[in-house]
Formats: sequence, C-alpha cells, structure tokens
Amino acid sequence: MSTTSTPAIRLGLRENLAQFMLLVGVNALVGGMIGQERTVLPLLATDEFGLDRYTATLTFIAAFGIVKAATNFFAGTLSDRYGRKPVLVAGWIIGIPVPLLLVWAPTWSWVVFANVLLGVNQGLTWSTTVIMKIDLVGPARRGFAMGLNEAAGYGAVAITALATGWIAAEHGLRPAPFYLGLAFAALGLGLSTLAVKETRAHAHHEATTHTGGSADHHDALTTGEVFRLTSFSDKALSSCSQAGLVNNLNDGLAWGLFPIFFAAAGVSVGRIGILAALYPAAWGLGQLYTGGLSDRIGRKPLIAGGMLTQSVALAWMATVTGFALWAVGAIVLGIGTAMVYPTLLAAIGDVAHPTWRARSVGIYRLWRDGGFAVGALVAGVLADLASIEAAIYAVAALTALSGVVVIVRMHETHSQSGVANDRSGHIRSRSRARRR
Repeated sequence: MSTTSTPAIRLGLRENLAQFMLLVGVNALVGGMIGQERTVLPLLATDEFGLDRYTATLTFIAAFGIVKAATNFFAGTLSDRYGRKPVLVAGWIIGIPVPLLLVWAPTWSWVVFANVLLGVNQGLTWSTTVIMKIDLVGPARRGFAMGLNEAAGYGAVAITALATGWIAAEHGLRPAPFYLGLAFAALGLGLSTLAVKETRAHAHHEATTHTGGSADHHDALTTGEVFRLTSFSDKALSSCSQAGLVNNLNDGLAWGLFPIFFAAAGVSVGRIGILAALYPAAWGLGQLYTGGLSDRIGRKPLIAGGMLTQSVALAWMATVTGFALWAVGAIVLGIGTAMVYPTLLAAIGDVAHPTWRARSVGIYRLWRDGGFAVGALVAGVLADLASIEAAIYAVAALTALSGVVVIVRMHETHSQSGVANDRSGHIRSRSRARRR
C-alpha cells in the first residue's frame, strides 16, 4: 500500500531561499507604490492644487499614516486567523486604484482618498511580507532577513522617487510618473496570487520547537494582552514601539516637507528627485549590512545609535543650504534609519512568541506607522506657525529623545545563548500569573 507524505517544514534562509527571494521581490513592488509619491505629490499640492498651507499639504500623509497604522494591527490578527497569503492578495487588490486616482484627481480630496487606499495596501502587503519572512527564516538570521526585506522595499522607494522625478521633469507632474505605480500594482497582484506560498505552518512549526520554556508558554495570549505588552508593559517591546513611531514621524516630515523646502530654495524638479531618492537609497542599501550586524552585536546599540544619528542629520538639513550639503544630510539620515528599521523588527521577533508574534508585529507597526500622521500634524503646524526649519529642528529633538529612551529603558533582546528567546516564556508566565 502506497502512502503520500507531506514535505517536512524546515526553517532557515537557505532552506526557503526561493520563496524568501520571491517575497523580497514582492516587497520591492510594495515600496515602489510609495516611491511613486515621494517626489511628485508634495509638488502637485502646491503647483496644481494651489495649497498654500503646510498643514493642508500634509493631509495626504496624515491620512496614509492613520489608515496604514490601523491596517497593520488588523493585518497581524487576520494573518494569524486566515493565513498570510489571503491578506497579501487582498492588499494588492486594494492598491490597484491608487495610481489611477492620482492621475485623474480633479481635487485634493481625491489625492487624500487615494492615500487612504494606499495606507490599506501598504498595511496589508508590507506587514504580511515581513511576517512571512520571519516565519521562513527562524530565529538565527532574523536580523539579516529583515535587512533584506527592508532594503528591497526602501531601495524601490529610492529608485522610484528618482525615476518619477526624472519623468516629471521631462513630461510633467501628471500623468506619466504614476504609470509606474500601476505597473507595480498589477505585477504585485499577479505574483502574490500565482507564486507566493502560505507560510503560517512555518510559524506553527517554530512554536513546537521554541526555547521559551514549558508547553504552557506556547499558549496564545489574547490580543489585548499582546497589545499591552507591545505598547506599554514590556520594556523591550514598548521601547521598540516608541522608537518606530518617532522614526516614521521624521520620515513623514522628510516625505512631505523636504521637496517643498528644496523647491523654495530654487532647486529644480530633477534635482529634488535626486535628493528625495538619496535618503531612501542610503536607508535601503544600509539595511543589507545593518540587519545582519544586529545578529552579531545585538539590537540595542543599533537602535539607540540610529535614532541619535537621525537627529543629527535632521538638524544638519535645517542648518545648511545648497544641493551638495543637503545631499550629505540625506545620506546620513538614511544611514541612521537603516540602523534602526530592520533592527526594530528583529527585536520584536526576538521577544514575541511564535504563537502571537504576527499580532505583536502588527501592533508595533501600528505605532510605527502612526508616526506618519503625528509627523504630518507636528511638522505642518510648526511650519505654518514658524517655519519649515523650526519644524525640522523640533523633530530632530524628538528623535534624540527617543534614542535616550532606548538607552535607558530597553534591554538587549538578541542572544546566541538563548537567554533573549526565553523572554517570551517569561512574558507568558507573568501574564498567566496576573490572570490567576
């Protein structure tokens, strides 16, 4: 009698290389969806729609940030309940109309609505590609995996920002730059539907071999408990959440105000595209190194050092003038962000147990991408009340304060000895003790 057997699930980058690299490519397309806006949309606000207040101009970033933050939360929960792939495919379906709305928009409200849809698209697709890569690689090379993931995403942001800047200089701000976004959405949907495989079983497999202690530790926490741990009560998880929020606060400022800042100084559209691309380019390329570096030297030094580096770079951007000096500042800002971005995700993966890790990642990303909305509000109000320079200095100070919080409050989460992985077991034990 013949029997059929299911291939054994194996964790690791090499063991799952084909699917991992496919997901890297899919995440590059996700990043390209944001990149289509980085150079062009702030200029559209002033040149075509006549918005003369910075707060109004940044409404598209606020809408994007609020919706993406909320969607991140639900993406983690939905991917635990229904699987990763259905959530990924749904995200791409919702992203298809975005470039069309940007091309056809007769009023600024259409642009804001397009960014509501973009927030849902990014929350579902980027969250699930992160979760799926964490599922596949296991704990040993988690930092390196997150570095590759974020490098692909933000490398695509940089390339698309540069390309749309060139296209806009040659063919105008609309419609030509947004044809790239339409191609990205169609290709992302096709690959996610036809080629990407479900990875939830890999997380279940890791849960059975997790080094968190007794079997009691493998029981899933409630979503409310995961939210409290990730947001407030666990020192490492909550330190990562606040650092992520502040990181994207300053990214929201760079996205919304820097192109206007440079244009007011007489920089051409093509050169604004270069400056808009240098920051995510350094961010994306840097993560190829910093993700793996965090596996060797730990998460905390890179997170704290990256926040302080970003603070210095922002202050530099407000102080200097001229294309060359701003280019230096954009590169340093990208390097600081590269130190932080994959490392925060890896730290969340270190602490959260596989049975509730997807929800913890979603909650962390809720706080992180809520920073876009906070940044748009803070930067817009300060720029209207004082100046763009004042807004940049204020965000630089907040970024430095966030780095100090990490230094004081966060413990190291990555340890080859397995001590860091025991954290999820201790968290579970404390939670059960509270309920008793």
